[in-house]
Amino acid sequence: MGKYLLKRILFSIFSLIVVIGIVMVLVYSLISRRVIFDSDDMWTKKNLNDRTMYEYTMWQKYGYLTYVDYGSFLKEKYQAIYGEGYENQPDYKADRDAVKKKDTYESNASVAEFKEKYKADEIIYLEPQTYSNGDMKPGGRPYLLAVHEKSVFSRLWSYFTGLVTVETKNMVKDENLTDRYIRFEKDPYSWAGTALVGSGTQHKYLLYFDERFPFIHQNFIHFNFGTSYTTYRGQEITTVITEKTGSLKKTLQQFPAKIGTDEWEETAIDFHSLQYNASGVTNPADAENYNDNYTVASFKKTGLSMIGNSFVIGLISVFISYLLGVSIGILIARKKDKLVDKLGKAYIVFIAAVPSLAYIFIVAAIGTGVFKLPYKFATAPQDKLYLAYILPTISLSLGSIGSLMKWTRRYMIDQMNSDYVKFARAEGMSEKEIYNKHISRNAFIYLVHGIPGSILFCLTGALMTERVYGVPGVGGLLINAINLHDNAVIVAMVLIITTISITGQILGDLLLAKYDPRISLSSDSGGGRK
Repeated sequence: MGKYLLKRILFSIFSLIVVIGIVMVLVYSLISRRVIFDSDDMWTKKNLNDRTMYEYTMWQKYGYLTYVDYGSFLKEKYQAIYGEGYENQPDYKADRDAVKKKDTYESNASVAEFKEKYKADEIIYLEPQTYSNGDMKPGGRPYLLAVHEKSVFSRLWSYFTGLVTVETKNMVKDENLTDRYIRFEKDPYSWAGTALVGSGTQHKYLLYFDERFPFIHQNFIHFNFGTSYTTYRGQEITTVITEKTGSLKKTLQQFPAKIGTDEWEETAIDFHSLQYNASGVTNPADAENYNDNYTVASFKKTGLSMIGNSFVIGLISVFISYLLGVSIGILIARKKDKLVDKLGKAYIVFIAAVPSLAYIFIVAAIGTGVFKLPYKFATAPQDKLYLAYILPTISLSLGSIGSLMKWTRRYMIDQMNSDYVKFARAEGMSEKEIYNKHISRNAFIYLVHGIPGSILFCLTGALMTERVYGVPGVGGLLINAINLHDNAVIVAMVLIITTISITGQILGDLLLAKYDPRISLSSDSGGGRK
């Protein structure tokens, strides 16, 4: 089994890299990069060279390319010579203004130095746009750039090598911070009383406990899926899907500098999320409330995160689907061609034939009209938010119940007609023993493999169901990102979905081998049934 797992894992990693590479080619190479400006209000407000410069800036943010501008080059050059105050030096001013006229641009030594340094890149000179009297047009300022187009392989390499980061005590670049450590300390914000705390790390609390499930949390390892610049402007994708979506939750707490005093304040600040403020503590209130530069924090909120909402709805629906789908499937198989079987087959046909959107609206109409359940998450009462989960959970279960009924019935009937069942009956075994010990166990072999994948795919949400009921989940993230050309979100969601699919397949194989000892995962037997 060990060799099998190793081969599957290595092949899965290779497949994952190939899939992400193909997606990157589609997103970054085959689709025009100008589509990202289709709904960009800032782009429409720019003119001439300023618009072109804005395009390069956004293309760099989205990951199409990298560029170095002449101004940054001059700043680095003259800071090394003069230090602070370099911008007041005559030679710096002369080199800076050289790009304002084409003749001085072509003869300037610093421009030639810039071109030589970045000769491997594309040099782009945006000439000044002026009126006939020489005045600069709005947006017509000159720019000099060295543009480096990213290849698929370099983009793929940088993405996977930077996908996971681990915080160390040297992560914060601040010469004034000399006391650097990672150690366990007393935690005044936790019931456990202790936490792994860092100094020099980006986060102060690296490992801590609180009352939120799963009760133990970490800021030590980070998954860098990129930044959303369209769907969620400027937010990290990890934060988008894991941050709670409800209202602020204020509690009575003490600021770090007030620990041990009688000063308490009602605040929603999550002190376990404290991050280092590289610019220092400039706010007098922060200087009074904090002991160090760890002053940047997020806020506590009610409800669940986007991925949490999707997972809860999906997990409950999976449980209901298997409970009802398998149970009813067994029942109609045992009552083959009788009334209950005909009713079951009618349901299976109905679910398969009717579009999912239709029966989702049927459930919504009955739930809101008869049982007075909230239709949208936004309209659900905050003290009874759990009611908002009922309709989407039921709607999501209906299709899976029909599918599981169909396959359970089919597998059960196949086993009922097997020779070993006829032999068992001839030996005098009761029908109950035959069903419990033989038919059910063998029929479930075909269903067991899909259980891990069904559970894991709850993390990806359900597009149609979540959109109808206004669920703040991850179901629509990929579609919205495709519509808005949010490249980082597209790649991140494909990565998550592909990883879940691969993991579900491997866990399904392991569960199947555990369920049925006749199935071998050893490479010697070809990974099949002995």
